[in-house]
Amino acid sequence: MNKRQFLTGSGSVLTAAMLSRFVSASEQDAVHQTAPRTNWAGNLTFHTDTLYQPKTAEEVQHIVKSCDKLRALGRGHSFNAIADSTHAQISLKQLDSIDIDAKARTATVGAGVTYGKLAPIIDAQGFAVPNLASLPHVSVIGACATATHGSGSNNGNLATIVSGLELVTADGTLHTLSRAKDGDRFLGQVVNLGGLGVVTKTTLDLQPTFQVAQVVYENLSFSQLEHHLDEIFLSGYSVSLFTDWQNHRATEVWVKRRLDPGTTSIAFAPEFFGATQAKQKLHPVAGHSAESCTEQFGVPGPWYERLPHFKLNFIPSSGAEIQTEYFVPREHAYEAILAVEQLRDRITPHLFITELRTVAPDNLWLSMAYQRPSLAIHFTWKPENDAVQALLPLVEEKLAPFNARPHWAKVNTIPSSTLQRLYPRMSDYKALLKQYDPEGKFRNRFLDTNIFSA
Repeated sequence: MNKRQFLTGSGSVLTAAMLSRFVSASEQDAVHQTAPRTNWAGNLTFHTDTLYQPKTAEEVQHIVKSCDKLRALGRGHSFNAIADSTHAQISLKQLDSIDIDAKARTATVGAGVTYGKLAPIIDAQGFAVPNLASLPHVSVIGACATATHGSGSNNGNLATIVSGLELVTADGTLHTLSRAKDGDRFLGQVVNLGGLGVVTKTTLDLQPTFQVAQVVYENLSFSQLEHHLDEIFLSGYSVSLFTDWQNHRATEVWVKRRLDPGTTSIAFAPEFFGATQAKQKLHPVAGHSAESCTEQFGVPGPWYERLPHFKLNFIPSSGAEIQTEYFVPREHAYEAILAVEQLRDRITPHLFITELRTVAPDNLWLSMAYQRPSLAIHFTWKPENDAVQALLPLVEEKLAPFNARPHWAKVNTIPSSTLQRLYPRMSDYKALLKQYDPEGKFRNRFLDTNIFSA
């Protein structure tokens, strides 16, 4: 089975009903349900009927030791088969502790904690994390394990503030890993794709809380990006451009600016490189209600109520969508945008929206922004799997000259041999996997296909 066939098959909802077996680590009894289990988007049905739900790290150790094969599930916000298994999965939703060390400026969070739960708690203690993804509903550990990111030319992906991990390896041993203790190896342990073991806790570096205000501008010509791309993306703490690829323009520009301490307001010009400030609250997708979106019009608010595009207490959609995303070097950002734009009439009928964001470089071995200031080109597709699978090779062909790295948790059809060459530390990561998981307990088809097939 080649990679494209596998991704196509794994992205299709199975028609046969499956029983999901939830096993208590302490009682080892099974509860059955008739509905199949899917990821959040509904584009993938998991291939196992066994899901463990431990309540403690000790129960995780017992489960890991007793299983021949196992994959951590997270919150199901991945769009490909990275968390899938044909044997067993483990959900860590009940490991939801949050411990703040004010003196060290850190928070140690359980594997079940989402950013939506974490943010108000640390903010109440006077702290913040520097960035958030568009959706606050994702788990901290799942996001960091896949190098998920927010936006901002000077903001690294979410995993860059991880300073410690608690990890259960294949033999059931609980390890404590840290940036201070493990040095260079830690740079390979953070973005681990779930391959090293089951992460039960992570420690994050915090900073003082801050306020953010955002406004939305409409209709920014792509021509402005030819000479002003860096200036546009540096015009705010976080900047996102949304496009449907028609009319050579971004339909919306979301500019989020950080307030200086002690200030209560911030000025936004009525025009922005020819784009005009919106007069009504907008959703990134034209025609969709903006009720679920975070506040606009320059009204200041806490960082966690402005950096995401969607409010904490809203699920922004039914999840019926497919997502892909590619990272290109920022120095080639405009060329890459023009290359994709050539496919506009093929793309637009199957697209909800594309978001363009910048991400700072880092040194995490498997980060898509590894040692490259990057532009992330994100596609939110309509739930039309066959059409998307047909389009992806065309998009990837356009982006191939720029050595585009696909997001680990989203759908792509890039050959594994090509994918592996995109990461200079890939051989070191493989060696790390073999050291921590010599028998391949945590390997699944996704890792076999993308990491070990070449």
